[in-house]
Amino acid sequence: MSAPSTDQLFLGRQPILDREQRLVAYELLFRNGSGNFAEITDGALATATVIANAFTELGIEAALGCHRGFINVDEQFLFSDLLELLPRQSVVLELLETIQPTAAVIERCKELKIAGFTLALDDVIELDPEYAELLAQVEIIKVDIQLLSPSALTQLAIKLKTTGKQLLAEKVDSRQQMEQCLQLGFTLFQGYYFAKPTIIAGKKLEHSKLSLIKLLGLLLSDADTSKLEQALKPEPGLTVNLLRMTNSVGAGLRQKITSLRHAITVLGRRQLQRWLQLLVFSTGTQAGAGNPLLMLAATRGRLMELLAEDLRPGDDALADRAFMVGIMSLMPALLGLPMADIVAPLGLSADVHDALCDGGGQLGEMLHLTESCESGDIGALTANLEKLPGLNAKLLNLAQTAALQWANSITESKDD
Repeated sequence: MSAPSTDQLFLGRQPILDREQRLVAYELLFRNGSGNFAEITDGALATATVIANAFTELGIEAALGCHRGFINVDEQFLFSDLLELLPRQSVVLELLETIQPTAAVIERCKELKIAGFTLALDDVIELDPEYAELLAQVEIIKVDIQLLSPSALTQLAIKLKTTGKQLLAEKVDSRQQMEQCLQLGFTLFQGYYFAKPTIIAGKKLEHSKLSLIKLLGLLLSDADTSKLEQALKPEPGLTVNLLRMTNSVGAGLRQKITSLRHAITVLGRRQLQRWLQLLVFSTGTQAGAGNPLLMLAATRGRLMELLAEDLRPGDDALADRAFMVGIMSLMPALLGLPMADIVAPLGLSADVHDALCDGGGQLGEMLHLTESCESGDIGALTANLEKLPGLNAKLLNLAQTAALQWANSITESKDD
């Protein structure tokens, strides 16, 4: 039997944050178009072979950077020798709720722990005495909070805290749910609640962000370099951050970039525009690889850029607009303002404006595809991919891991 191919594989990812709202891990979702591994393989090694291949072919370990990847493990996968080919320092083995706590399962979990793997138990909604021995082998307990009422969640959390395990709340859809779980002692949180906009009527932009938006508008209108410098003069903090970011990109240069004019000369306006867009997400929040919104924005922008390059090779203008749509699509969550208010002063091209405000056009379709990769909604992912002839699962997966690796390199450089 030939090994399953990653050509038919879809990779989804969901962020996992700690109590300080820092990004610490992703749950990695490996599925085919229907979400069923049995349909893309014809043997018991299905899951293990596909995932082991994916780590090798897609470079997932490198793409994760300093973050770990949670991987779903069913009973077949649990007993596969291929499981031990995975990078144990980079993964958490998430035992699915379908696994029965037999003596053989308990023994296998003990072996994996000795081998250096971290284990988590998925979808816990009650403390079943039958699972006590299995529970003792895991370090992380994942609780599906959507299946529990607030009072039931409280009671379960009180019981689980006595185990001394890390508690992870999954399917956290709102900041209110996150706050409740925080109070109950959960230490990890999974979901995109941090990227959901909370629009505040009458809210004004922070001065530093307003300056960045204005500067971005000047760049888009092809203003003179002197005007760009003038716009940054009242914001020395932004200038320092910008120079740090551009120096990290120009690491191979013989001399450090020391001024905005120098940065524009060396990098060109295209790259400068990108760093400005990312700086909007990194001012006034925690910096670096722990900032989930910065990480998501960087990954989304780069993924859309790579998809545009696959769709229309050599069309740099489309790639630039795709990057901008990806980055700016998260600005309502960052700024607490409606998208229409954010884009109004920027003089965006019609296709960028339509994609951001209405999800329309080819750029809008690329944005929908990117969002479905993030949610792990395989049905939506498949449907959105079909709307973009020229793309396929393998190109999408390669672009995802390349985007994640690029975003890690950008955000980690800010920690230096």
